[in-house]
Amino acid sequence: MDPSSIVNIILHFDVQLAQFIQAYGPWVYGVLFAIVFVETGLVVMPFLPGDSMLFIVGAFSAAGSLNGPLAFGLLWAAAVLGNVSNYFIGRAIGHRVFTWKDSRWFNRKAFDRAHAFYERYGGITIVVTRFIPFLRTFAPFVAGVAEMSYAKFLIYNIGGGGLWVGSLMAAGHLFGNIPWIKHNLGLLTLGIIVLSLLPVGFGWWKTRRASVV
Repeated sequence: MDPSSIVNIILHFDVQLAQFIQAYGPWVYGVLFAIVFVETGLVVMPFLPGDSMLFIVGAFSAAGSLNGPLAFGLLWAAAVLGNVSNYFIGRAIGHRVFTWKDSRWFNRKAFDRAHAFYERYGGITIVVTRFIPFLRTFAPFVAGVAEMSYAKFLIYNIGGGGLWVGSLMAAGHLFGNIPWIKHNLGLLTLGIIVLSLLPVGFGWWKTRRASVV
């Protein structure tokens, strides 16, 4: 799939989701589960639209197109299990990852930023980075590489996953069916993506500024 197709799906995810619900019914829950699991569970898939997707799922649940409690439970489980998978991949690979180069399948800068965040803030990184694209994919991986206690990781993972899924679905449930928002979900999706990437951009700018000084 070429990049333009991926961008088109992300910006029109509400249309794609409506079509999928109509065509496949309850199978849509499996697709949503897989998207969240893969985004949080595989370091090679940080570009998937987790934040905007959760908002749209909340809006669809408010409209009655999806079962809200079922979607919340499944996506919370997907977020937790994805992070667990990523954590154990990190533990298995260990410190060898520090020799990896930037590539199509491995975002070295995102990994280094997640590692620096973890070194500074510890376990709370697992909660905070849930709301930051790219970093949320690398945070559990870094925790595994750093051999963070699994029990401690699991507590932050479960809490952070519930907060991430719950808050964005709740926002979609409350605001997603306001007429202007409902008819401009594509534009809103782009706005959510831009806003969620601001912390990454600000961190990059600070790094660049420090290197120049």
